[in-house]
Amino acid sequence: MDVAAARIPSGVRESVSAAEWQARVDLAACYRLVNLYGWDEMIANHISVRVPGEDGTFLLNPYGYLYDQMNASCFVKVDESGKALLDPTGLGANKAGFVIHSAVHMARHDVDCVIHTHSLAGMAVSAMECGLLPIAQSSMRFADIAYHEFEGPALNMDERERLVADLGNREVMILRNHGLLVTGTSIAEAFNNLFRLERACELQVMTLSCNTPLRMPSREAVVQTNKIFAPTGQRRRGVLEWPALMKRLDAIDPSYRD
Repeated sequence: MDVAAARIPSGVRESVSAAEWQARVDLAACYRLVNLYGWDEMIANHISVRVPGEDGTFLLNPYGYLYDQMNASCFVKVDESGKALLDPTGLGANKAGFVIHSAVHMARHDVDCVIHTHSLAGMAVSAMECGLLPIAQSSMRFADIAYHEFEGPALNMDERERLVADLGNREVMILRNHGLLVTGTSIAEAFNNLFRLERACELQVMTLSCNTPLRMPSREAVVQTNKIFAPTGQRRRGVLEWPALMKRLDAIDPSYRD
């Protein structure tokens, strides 16, 4: 299908629950924010979220839209088998995106949102033998980070088992020679995790480019800092920041809400 000719039919909001519509608005905001911060790669990569109140279904981007073109009405609703239940644009979802995201959603019922990026800093750190170094507080937040070895483009459904085994119960994972993957109990938390991890990767690339010996913190300091930054039931990360981020988007272009 010609992407330029893809038109979203009216009435998507009326055809879904109020909870799903809010999830769609938040998801569109997340795509726009990833674009705003420069972490997108044209139509590649994905952000997915569970559909509230529906077991085994989640929302994924139509394969052909840029991140700054996403809005609440455009997302494809798919089940765990990859079948499209609602496809307003007719573009469908990307198979590799389904493989990665469905693996996490099916294995981790505590995870509502998954974000995968190919940012330059993230890909650079993914290729470093040392992995993510605890050189500052931003990095220490992810002291226990997962790694998954590169197996080629994520088209093999068998890779899902290995991917979730490597992720375990962690929040974030570096996909070796590939990019970053973060999770969250909400879209707000997942974006917050992505923001912090992307900055940690950018910081590492900048620091290593200085070609000077590094002063590393003690293991005890790293563990204690990570413990302090751990999310709690009372204070999930990203919750306070999310409304402010949406206000920023509203001032730039509120069409993500459509």
